[in-house]
Amino acid sequence: MTDFLLVAWVSALIEIRRFGWMFGLGRRWTPGEKLKLLFAGYNGTRNTGSDVRVQETLRQLRHVLGADHVEFSVMTQNFERTRGYFDGARQVYLPDVYPPFLFREVHANHGVVACEGSMFKSKFANALTTMMIGSLGLASAQNKLSVAYAGDAGHMDDLIQRMCARYTRESLVVTRSLESQQLLTSLGVPNELGADTAWTFEPHPPEYARAALIRAGWDAKTPVLALCPIHPFVWPVRASIAKYLAAATSGAYKASQYRTVYFFESGAEVDRKFKHYIGGYVHATKAFLQRHNVFPILVAMERLDAVACRAIEHEIPGTPVLTSDDFDMFELVSILRACTYMVSSRYHGIVTCMPAGVVSAGVTMDERIRNLMRERGHQHLVLTVDDPDLGPKLLEVMERLVLEPDAIRDSIGRTVVANLKAMSRMAGFFEDEVRKTYPEFPLRRGVMSWEDNLPPLSDHLRKLVETYDSAPAVLAAGR
Repeated sequence: MTDFLLVAWVSALIEIRRFGWMFGLGRRWTPGEKLKLLFAGYNGTRNTGSDVRVQETLRQLRHVLGADHVEFSVMTQNFERTRGYFDGARQVYLPDVYPPFLFREVHANHGVVACEGSMFKSKFANALTTMMIGSLGLASAQNKLSVAYAGDAGHMDDLIQRMCARYTRESLVVTRSLESQQLLTSLGVPNELGADTAWTFEPHPPEYARAALIRAGWDAKTPVLALCPIHPFVWPVRASIAKYLAAATSGAYKASQYRTVYFFESGAEVDRKFKHYIGGYVHATKAFLQRHNVFPILVAMERLDAVACRAIEHEIPGTPVLTSDDFDMFELVSILRACTYMVSSRYHGIVTCMPAGVVSAGVTMDERIRNLMRERGHQHLVLTVDDPDLGPKLLEVMERLVLEPDAIRDSIGRTVVANLKAMSRMAGFFEDEVRKTYPEFPLRRGVMSWEDNLPPLSDHLRKLVETYDSAPAVLAAGR
């Protein structure tokens, strides 16, 4: 019922804006103005992957559109947790009850760029997907730029799927997987195939990671094994006014309260599944440590992941726990790239360390890591969080990391460069949409390399391009 009310509220606001636009209420971009874009995302919770994605989306689009021609705003749920992030962009507070905020903020901009990775799916929270759809729908209702950039689509509840089909049909969605593209096409949503935007991210230099790991107990010689677990069974988060009132009056549901009216899944079955998942990580890691001299660390890519990290650390005492609460995205990704091996249930744990050639495997709760491993040709290096034999199978996967490091790194390098090229193509799709919406906006013209569609690449990424780019592409701007 709460999901229905939220969808109805946001849908009504979109229709109000559409009606107002028909009667001349509203204003589009005009030549000479800076193009004001609102970046709608899940930021301010110290979710490292979400923050990295937005950081690089901002960098790429500012580079492509020209810093002097744009003014960017980024949503955040907590200014303290995004302090020092998103250089050059204005941060605006996203409240838990967000429809009035969207109604006001989208109206104040010339367009919306939705940049959450898990954009159109019910796996995590219908409220989040409703916000993404609402942001896009409010923009397109006023004939403004409306682009979803590098997102995924997966299973949606019927209500959310109908909302998506209705209110994103005038937007452009650039997906980061073929599977997402196929689903959106079936809903009649215009789309193009792209990539994640985290590939160009540059963290602090290796010296930072070395010092941080030494402080954590590393001897500066032993290979480092990073484990990035999550709590996969508390999702989706659902809004519940009844639970909120019960929590406020009697304390019921407090343990499963995410914040305000939003609550995690909970109960005996959730606890049983989580215990099995943690047990799989523990079983495999203990056996791996007996066979190999490695320094294990537990990394919470999002603050919520600390629960899983602490549960494993309880069974493997002395394992350092590094959380996104204590390390910002520049620090945490630097540490990940200093590792030799990784097992991660976080998609961006794997993505952000791939440019450094960290040999990685996945334990996945949804399609994202599975799709990435398929891209790499490493279907044998991914398991599911609910696999009945998770412990023994994970140990086998970890052993493959030791036995096949060179072949795995070679495939990783090729995949990184392929995704850089896909990210470059995305810029072309975005420019075309700007050109269609605002024909007089001063876009670039001329013949360029595909690298010109990316923000400046680090020396390390340039070396990967030199190694794995066998057929440099030339792009024509202003087409």
